[in-house]
Amino acid sequence: MAASLSSILFKGLASRSRSRSPSLATPLSNYGMRYFTTVSNDPDTHDDFKPANKLENSGISLADVVEKDVKENPVMLYMKGVPDFPQCGFSSLAVRVLKQYDVPISARNILEDPELKSAVKAFSHWPTFPQVFIKGEFIGGSDIILNMHQNGELKEKLKDITSKK
Repeated sequence: MAASLSSILFKGLASRSRSRSPSLATPLSNYGMRYFTTVSNDPDTHDDFKPANKLENSGISLADVVEKDVKENPVMLYMKGVPDFPQCGFSSLAVRVLKQYDVPISARNILEDPELKSAVKAFSHWPTFPQVFIKGEFIGGSDIILNMHQNGELKEKLKDITSKK
């Protein structure tokens, strides 16, 4: 009885979600919870709940952030996604190759901020991602890292970077 009741309930919810196709301008409903896909311009909305650009009034540009990242992190990776969850095959390949060396990998997800993506491209003068920097030097993308791994150059480049353990 309980199995058939849950089956009926599930079928009802599934058909309900298929029959609706919300547009981006309308509120979405998920089992009694409502959320919006646009930012509210309501003057009563507290500033803590509005999206904020932390760099906007700080006097720090994205170019400064990229330069600092590259200088302060022995292995810096600008990628699509994060090392634990890459969001493209090339980024995944770069992470897998770098993890072979047990070095600390610092990374930024370029998908989160289109302006960061542009700043990294301008900094390296390289159009594609991922972008790998080792000891402040731009190395290249996943294909270059893989090639360096296969011919032993990457091992030499990473030999004096301490492991994360």
